[in-house]
Amino acid sequence: MYSGGGGTNTACTFARQGLKIAYCGKVGNDYFGELVLRDLEKDNARVGMVIKDRSKNTALSLVLSPQGADRAIIVSPGACHYLTQEDINWRKIGKSRWFYVAPFYKESADILPRLVEFAKENEIKIALNPSESQIKERREELKNILPNVSVLLLNLEEALLLAELPENNERFLAEKIKALGPGIVVITKGEAGAIVFDGDNYYEAAIAPVEVKERTGAGDAFGSGFIAGLLQKDDIKYAIRLAMANSAGCLKQAGAKNGLLKKGELGSWPTLNIEKS
Repeated sequence: MYSGGGGTNTACTFARQGLKIAYCGKVGNDYFGELVLRDLEKDNARVGMVIKDRSKNTALSLVLSPQGADRAIIVSPGACHYLTQEDINWRKIGKSRWFYVAPFYKESADILPRLVEFAKENEIKIALNPSESQIKERREELKNILPNVSVLLLNLEEALLLAELPENNERFLAEKIKALGPGIVVITKGEAGAIVFDGDNYYEAAIAPVEVKERTGAGDAFGSGFIAGLLQKDDIKYAIRLAMANSAGCLKQAGAKNGLLKKGELGSWPTLNIEKS
């Protein structure tokens, strides 16, 4: 049993990479909520903006991950799915340089337009990793806000869904999504690696070779590693290298947080061949 969730997983990466990070979200007033908070505090992520909901339990997921087969995740919705604008301390988050917006589900997705508008008003950059349900159910809403997004993070299935394309032509896919307005488009492809397009250049990289123990959280590890790398060096190649290593570290251990890299650990990972064109 481990804590998870896109917001807390990414918060732990940022904290381990030495960044000043606060998690803004909601948990239940129960044992599992305390587990989430304890894991965040252990990594020195600030939890002062976390709401404890006395009317809803902390969300739970059962991950079925047979060796050599695809995962199945059974979700029991909880407090985090019902985060509202009233739950957010807008004054405090207005001091941020970046928002990393993890996937929203159910009613919490209503927050996104206001969050993006607020970021624009306060010159805060946004990294956005929308959920598949947001893309399916709120495509036009997403398209309207993408010009204000600095980095858009998608897996291949989500990218095809957003672009409304039936099959994958990677560069055309990246160009079509870039035309919607985000600054940098990042598309992960599982075992096939990742492609990044900034409007001028394409960057392609294979995954770091690693023995996979469990896949939960690997996408969050990649996305947060990429943003941490950009914040550290403002260099896309470096950001990709940190993202790949952080994701591979996650894959090596069960649980979405256990293998995430600490600052300074990247040097122990082999240098990837990252092609720029």
